[in-house]
Amino acid sequence: MRKYLFMLPAISLLVFPNCIYADDVIYGETTGVAGDVSTLQAAIRNARAACSGISDSMADLKKMAGINTAVTAVGTVAGGVALGTGIAKASKDREYDDLKEKVEKLIKEKSGVEIQSLEIADMNAFKAEIAKIVEDTNNNLTNTDVDDDLQKMSDAERKSKTLGHIRTGGLATSTATNIAGTVIAANNKVDNDLSAKIAGCIGAIQHLSNARLAAKVEGTGTPEEITKAEKIVDGCSDYSIVDLKPINNRAKGAAISSGVGVGTGAVGVITSVLANTDKVRYGDDKKEKKLNTTANVMAGASTAASAVATIFNATQISAIKKVATVADACEEALR
Repeated sequence: MRKYLFMLPAISLLVFPNCIYADDVIYGETTGVAGDVSTLQAAIRNARAACSGISDSMADLKKMAGINTAVTAVGTVAGGVALGTGIAKASKDREYDDLKEKVEKLIKEKSGVEIQSLEIADMNAFKAEIAKIVEDTNNNLTNTDVDDDLQKMSDAERKSKTLGHIRTGGLATSTATNIAGTVIAANNKVDNDLSAKIAGCIGAIQHLSNARLAAKVEGTGTPEEITKAEKIVDGCSDYSIVDLKPINNRAKGAAISSGVGVGTGAVGVITSVLANTDKVRYGDDKKEKKLNTTANVMAGASTAASAVATIFNATQISAIKKVATVADACEEALR
């Protein structure tokens, strides 16, 4: 009879394949979280493994959201500068047009010469043209009649071109920051791995809570283990009520807004560059005005898009902080 006793464990496995021995620990197939464990200490170790590291992940998300807020804020300022200089440029263009009309009218009245287009494309050629007109008028028109207005025309033209360059630079900066903002926002979210990690932690804490209660009832846990388990459960149980959706929704909103800023900014850069070329400035007034108007509209749209993205990024920080507060408290309890 005794020689068959060594076969009992093997027979029990064949007959009862799902039986659990006292020292066994079962781990979940998908989350890696311990199932029924034999001791409270095992449940504590399992909770530590399941919940550790979430705080670091949330800190990284908060840091990147802060960086993106700063990036899109720069884009908002740059777009605002582009819009402001574009408006100032339009004012200088009107000043130039008014002076040109005044000089042309004066030349016609005093000399009888009707100028089809008086432009300062080449200052030397421009002065030579005016000097010839003055010479041909037999002193009816003198340099002093037009010198002051010609200087004002020259100043307005120079300032207009400078403002055009500044507008282009502002639009380019806004576009660049919106590109960066789109990339950051698209990646700064709670991914599947982190979501699964948090879900696993929730399961582990629930199991620890059950194990703690069982240990109290059965008297199997030491006072130190029960105290530690209670501390961890109290510190980490709020994971079950955190809402991760606002983090990802705001990341999506920021990415879309920054993407709009990229598109409008790029169009604005192209139109601003074209509007500021000599070929357009001295060749087609209507086309120049149309391009300038388009560039200013795109500057406004890019600024608005950057501002909206900045708001989404700032509110994402708030959403992340809510989860990070729980994560930090849990991490402290796990120590």
